[in-house]
Amino acid sequence: MQNLLLKFKKFNTVSELTKILLRNALQISTAESCTGGLISSRLTDPAGSSAYIKANFVTYSNEAKQRFLNVSENTLRTHGAVSAECAYEMADGLIKLTGSDVVLCTTGVAGPSTSENKPAGLIYVSCGYNGNITVKEFRLNPKYNRKNMKFMFSETALRFLLETLNQ
Repeated sequence: MQNLLLKFKKFNTVSELTKILLRNALQISTAESCTGGLISSRLTDPAGSSAYIKANFVTYSNEAKQRFLNVSENTLRTHGAVSAECAYEMADGLIKLTGSDVVLCTTGVAGPSTSENKPAGLIYVSCGYNGNITVKEFRLNPKYNRKNMKFMFSETALRFLLETLNQ
């Protein structure tokens, strides 16, 4: 585990994202569930981040997902909060709410136990950019403790965002 965290720290994902966001004058908003604001925290670490951060939300509860992001009750009932459908609706709602150029959303199970009968280590990340919303499922090792899982989730989401912006 320690080696994996060191590997992630050698490549500074946030630094790379900051360069892209600033160079292209893009504004980003995030809506996080399983990462609990860690992505927002990491994106606001660099000085001058107010030039690219528009709004960040922690929509941990289903009620918050519905109220702020307009995730449908039917989606939550049918597919659950931890689903590709929910991640998509989170991104769609965030775009409509903020008008941001880029949005990044996370929903998953940080563990250590299952949730909604879905395994620890499961995360759905949605990214909205250039009029498209892309959702991707990732499955991380469920043996990470919760704190490390949240970090790994945040890094996974940020790398997915970087990959999306570089396409």
